[in-house]
Amino acid sequence: MKITIAVAILLTCASFGLAQTVLQAPLPKMEEGKIGTWIRGPGQTKGSLPGPNLLYLLKLQTEQSARVSEIQTALQKEKLDGWLFYDFRGSDILSFRILKLERNAGGSRRWFYYVPAKGEPVKIVHAIEPEKLDALPGEKLIYREWQLLQDQLRKAFFGRRTDAVPAGGFKIAMQYSPNNDIPYISRVDAGTIEMIRALKVKVETSADLVQQFEAVWTDEQLAMHKEACIKLQKIIVEAFADIKRRMNENIPTTEIDVQQFMMKRFSEVGMQPSPMIVAVNANAASPHYFPTRERNSQIKRGDLVLIDSVTKLTKPRAPAVDLTWVGYVGETVPEEYVKIWNIVREAQDAAFKFVQTSFRNKKIITGAQVDDVSREVIRRAGYADQFLHRTGHSIGEEGHGNGANIDNLETRDSRRLIPGTAFSIEPGIYLAGKFGIRSEIDVYVSEDDAIITAPHQTEIIAIIK
Repeated sequence: MKITIAVAILLTCASFGLAQTVLQAPLPKMEEGKIGTWIRGPGQTKGSLPGPNLLYLLKLQTEQSARVSEIQTALQKEKLDGWLFYDFRGSDILSFRILKLERNAGGSRRWFYYVPAKGEPVKIVHAIEPEKLDALPGEKLIYREWQLLQDQLRKAFFGRRTDAVPAGGFKIAMQYSPNNDIPYISRVDAGTIEMIRALKVKVETSADLVQQFEAVWTDEQLAMHKEACIKLQKIIVEAFADIKRRMNENIPTTEIDVQQFMMKRFSEVGMQPSPMIVAVNANAASPHYFPTRERNSQIKRGDLVLIDSVTKLTKPRAPAVDLTWVGYVGETVPEEYVKIWNIVREAQDAAFKFVQTSFRNKKIITGAQVDDVSREVIRRAGYADQFLHRTGHSIGEEGHGNGANIDNLETRDSRRLIPGTAFSIEPGIYLAGKFGIRSEIDVYVSEDDAIITAPHQTEIIAIIK
């Protein structure tokens, strides 16, 4: 359906007082395979008012049209000529999310969707699946032979003209990362990039564009995150208290027992009951150790316990919260643990202060630079080889989001940190066969500041104290 038709129907709906419903009502779920209900609601007859599924489609098309306008504004700001989205059998989940497409709309043939910085978008689809991008606004170009595909791309970029590339070159963004520095962005295969470059088009990474549309939170999302952060911290403290109770009552306790306690509490307070890392002693020396029914350890007095949990409120569009706390099953924390904790906390504090100072001074920084600050503290303390992972990751509606990661180890994340996004800062030191310590906070950056989204752990908790 063309966007002009959708607008006309919206105007018709307005005469029945339905426009506000279309734009503000929650999105009803469409039933797969029931195409008729897309035209009329269930039980409706010809000539009756639009049904909920039609209203859904109208709202979705309105959102997609608005998204195209947002993309064009961003392209003009970045001085790019366009953004080319590409998918083959679900190869790029980012395209679906950014364009607000149903995930199962991909089909079995290659498609392209080109959004120019100015002008009408162009969709390129195969002859046997010509309807695949009908939900999106823009002109449709169809290919059948592979030889025609490049010609259709040329038309998308330059229109019907056949002369040379415009003076000054032609630059477009794609989900591509030079040298695969950021594999989370590198969704387009090398051959497709070669095909685009053969048209004398320069391909730029869409990394910074992606995070503008995938990682920026609304004020409501920040509020939901803060609520979840407070609830999670409270439940972690309750878990430590339950360990104390079980120790005092001589109740055998395992990592799984703690995990089950926390998941039950999550359900009770409106949080996703996601399993979490509960790691004792040497288990905590493996950053991604995860207890299972078949593989878990008992918790006893004198043990170090690390809890790393990712969850969120059970509300639409709620962002995740990701925190790691450490406790000791005793009255006084041994010095060997305190020593490592203090180094980890110093690295975390240094990274956060670097971010906060930079934003307050309007200085542009990258995720890699923040990682360097944290890593340098641990390197100077002599534990560089025991810091096994990046300093932090983007946080979105999933625990690991699509914004800049705090990473110059596993990847070289040269994306700049942008206002409205959040990420973890979680340095750690892991002594194989002995123990590991990690401290994790969530950080949100605004136009001119950075905050830790909730009060956080400042020392190892003496659980039996």
